[in-house]
Amino acid sequence: MLTSVAEIIVDNRAVQTDRPFTYAINPKMENLIKEGMRVIVPFGRGNRNIKGIVINILDEFSGDYKLKEIIDVLDDKPLISKELLSLSKWMKEYYLSSYLDSLQTVLPPGDFKEIETFVSLENELELESEEEEIIVEYLKDKKMELLSKLKTDLNLTGINQILEKLENQKIIKTTIDISTRISKKTERWVEILNRELTLEESRERIGTRANKQLEIMEYIFKEKSSSLEQVLKAVSTTDATVKALEKKELIKITYREVQRDPIKREIADYKKHELNKEQKLVFTDMVEKVNEGESNRFLLHGVTGSGKTEIYLQLVEKMIEDGKDSIILVPEISLTPQTIDRFVGRFQDDVAVLHSGLSHGERFDQWRMIKEGKVKIVVGARSAVFAPFNNLGLIVIDEEHETTYKSSNNPKYDTIEVASKRIELEGASLLLGSATPSIETYYKASKGEILLYELNHRVNKDALPNIDVIDMREELNLGNRSIFSRNLYKSIEENLKSEKQTILFLNRRGFSTFVSCRSCGYVVKCDDCEVSMTYHHNINRVKCHYCGKTEISPVKCPECGSEYIRYFGIGTERVEEMTRKYFPEARVARMDADTMGKKGSYEKTLGMMKEGKIDILIGTQMISKGLDFKNVTLVGIIAADTTLNLPDFRSPERAFQLVTQVAGRAGRGEYKGNVILQTYDPDHYSIKCSKEHDFNKFYKEEIKIREEFEYPPYTNLISILLYGRNNIRVSESINKMGRLLKENIHWLDLEEINNIMSGPYPAPLEKIRNQFRWQIILKIEDKYMNLMKETIKKICLENEYNINMKDIKMSIDINPNSIL
Repeated sequence: MLTSVAEIIVDNRAVQTDRPFTYAINPKMENLIKEGMRVIVPFGRGNRNIKGIVINILDEFSGDYKLKEIIDVLDDKPLISKELLSLSKWMKEYYLSSYLDSLQTVLPPGDFKEIETFVSLENELELESEEEEIIVEYLKDKKMELLSKLKTDLNLTGINQILEKLENQKIIKTTIDISTRISKKTERWVEILNRELTLEESRERIGTRANKQLEIMEYIFKEKSSSLEQVLKAVSTTDATVKALEKKELIKITYREVQRDPIKREIADYKKHELNKEQKLVFTDMVEKVNEGESNRFLLHGVTGSGKTEIYLQLVEKMIEDGKDSIILVPEISLTPQTIDRFVGRFQDDVAVLHSGLSHGERFDQWRMIKEGKVKIVVGARSAVFAPFNNLGLIVIDEEHETTYKSSNNPKYDTIEVASKRIELEGASLLLGSATPSIETYYKASKGEILLYELNHRVNKDALPNIDVIDMREELNLGNRSIFSRNLYKSIEENLKSEKQTILFLNRRGFSTFVSCRSCGYVVKCDDCEVSMTYHHNINRVKCHYCGKTEISPVKCPECGSEYIRYFGIGTERVEEMTRKYFPEARVARMDADTMGKKGSYEKTLGMMKEGKIDILIGTQMISKGLDFKNVTLVGIIAADTTLNLPDFRSPERAFQLVTQVAGRAGRGEYKGNVILQTYDPDHYSIKCSKEHDFNKFYKEEIKIREEFEYPPYTNLISILLYGRNNIRVSESINKMGRLLKENIHWLDLEEINNIMSGPYPAPLEKIRNQFRWQIILKIEDKYMNLMKETIKKICLENEYNINMKDIKMSIDINPNSIL
């Protein structure tokens, strides 16, 4: 028997059901069901009704067994476009994730089961059938109704086809929303009832005495339509006056849904800047390459303050002229408010914002505006790469080197890789921008896989800030035990006298990094994580920065009873205390995860800094990017070694990027900038290259080391992490997994296998949140990646060899940011 069938992913997270299930399509539904729609199907032996998503439709099925049929269609149009559906399928294979996890990235925010289709009456035009009249009559007294309820209440044959026809004729309108938000926030709108009536004819109906009514009509004719609130405010009148016009059948009052606005502040216009010669060359050539189809992947390597954002803005403007949509990605939206200010300031209501700081409702409203084509631009964090545009032209990834572009949740995707795949599927362009590109990205540019453009000068034509490297070992030899070198202390003093602003950077929060007993060497550690706890002076407690657990700071040593408890290391809280002590007249503020917890606190502090109400701003990496303060002339890097000394092959790269980025905050106005970098390792190549603002020199040093030790970009890393509460059981399971992997890597000999596989061994962070962690690291060349993934899928995901995984969880990460 030949029949159309649909491959469906059902809403069931069991490993055994992570595959497409084939269902027959009833002939009456053939023209209605499309890929990307949600359906209801009978599932399992009990044939219970379950929701699913159609991922593929086949014209015929020639199997010799009877298929179950799809029961109902929940959507009148696909929730997911064909291109985004293809992207999610690619992610499932590339990142070894489940179907549902991959689909969740391209579905509307939240639980897809909660999303409902709503129907509303738009226009009462001439109808052609009794069924159409029944539907319109049903909707007349309702502002909006659930599609599922309408179907149940009316129970009309062929209702899906009738509804589709009515929507095509613009008699009804369908929209999606979250089922828990049926009572939407609406406001009353006023518009002219009869468009053929002139203003003069309206005046004759009103008469000469009703002055306020005349004013309202003049206002409405000018504005076409307006909210009732705006009308009352503009004309200084009351509801009664407006209702009088409604009785005269001159106007009509309708209800419109109020969209939640995620931007809670006024944003000033951001005028278009004329590009300088260097910017113009880059912009013009990039546009030509896109138009001619020569290239669609670009890297813009520009020094801090070189005007990369203005190029982004003008490229987006070009996309709008061509009728195309743009996605602008930033590392973390709450940390880069100036990006939002510039795009909203330039393009106003054409911009949607997507990020994790929005409420569930706000996020859904923004997603729906994009889906319905009401905006042309999205500014957002990592997940905005999946914005449901229908005519995508450009994806910009600003500060492309940032680690936040790698997802820590399944699927553990790399935003740059996903963006690259998406533009391939949709015929769009990708622009990566950074003052400190990642080693992997720059390597691709050097091989010609990405077209490289460079901006070597600041827009204001000033030199990059001078960086003074201070050897803190010498400071110690000279008797200076302060956290401030003599040079930094003097420079802060001079800055305060000349009424200039200072930024002090330390990428570690808290007061002291660990608490230890001087008698026996005991270190206060988190019981659940086996890592040292950080002392926070303001609450007089020690805190674990991995699980959040806090305890009262000990007065006596729990091990030996000694009172010689001391606090070692420094964090931003300690820097703030010492700054206030040495510079009591200064206005000091701190920006880190401990002080920026309240909503709006980040914007408030930045506003105060912009207005000159803060003299010294202390912070972690959240102050290292996206900030442009004209009066900041001094940046002090308290300890450049904190990142450098981490046991991770990317540490030198991270250190160089952080130093360069934070140094770039100085001297962005008319005054020259100066940076003082304090370190105990001044001869490290990362520090030396930072001092010289020499990315190319740093890249040459770093790429040699990567090649020698076979790290990315020369190989791929795959991390397999098992974790659970029972250390012995986790150890046994991962050791069996390791043995099976070695036995199944048949394309290499034993010596080569030992070279590419490290572990199993306890992870560097052996215990987090009371979960013991064991790890295997694989180094795989590109040509063997697909073979390796198939092997991992068979052994680890499908568990063909029945490894005991009871109470054990697994994390597989392709090219992780860190191997800690």
